[in-house]
Amino acid sequence: MSTIAASAMLTHAQIWEAIDALAARAGTSPSGLAKRAGLDPTTFNKSKRVTMDHRQRWPSTESVAKCLAATSTTLDQFVALVAGAPRGLMHTVPMISLAQAAEDHYFDVRGFPDGDGWDELGFPPLEDRHAYALEIAGDALRPVYRDGTFIIVSPAAAIRRGDRVVVKTRTGDVTARELARKTSKGIELRSLNPAQADRTLAPEDFLWIARIMWASQ
Repeated sequence: MSTIAASAMLTHAQIWEAIDALAARAGTSPSGLAKRAGLDPTTFNKSKRVTMDHRQRWPSTESVAKCLAATSTTLDQFVALVAGAPRGLMHTVPMISLAQAAEDHYFDVRGFPDGDGWDELGFPPLEDRHAYALEIAGDALRPVYRDGTFIIVSPAAAIRRGDRVVVKTRTGDVTARELARKTSKGIELRSLNPAQADRTLAPEDFLWIARIMWASQ
């Protein structure tokens, strides 16, 4: 099987860290990326990155190609990840499901992540240290977000008309919508699913609103 060829300027660490970065961009782990590409889930495990005699191993070009296809990533984009993949590029953001976000103990009054019970998702560093990830379950937000999509939310980011947002209502519901308009009288929210109605909330009707910065697709 052919492999990614080594060169004087290319290291094993750069290639493997680029694969880790590709997985993070896709909102999953290296094993999750392998599964999405139709590969054995252990293909990119740490133990598979060295041979039995402890020599460093290159990933196969076939496995990389399948991952690029599965994530709609071009070769140029992957090369950019290789070139910009210094050790320690990835960090983690707290992650729960969108359904869990409706529970009281996961956020403080400002909508910032708080308390225990959060998982972690690898993602490149963000300016907002309070950013977090929510996992979409089901098809209620199609066609914009499908089942299994991860969205990265920044509670400190400025929000403008047309931004996709997460809103927690006074009744405890948490929903993802598009901000159609924001005034002193409240917010108008456009549904992401054509089958669902748009909503208008007065200031007293919602607890917080936060901008969606990124989504895996």
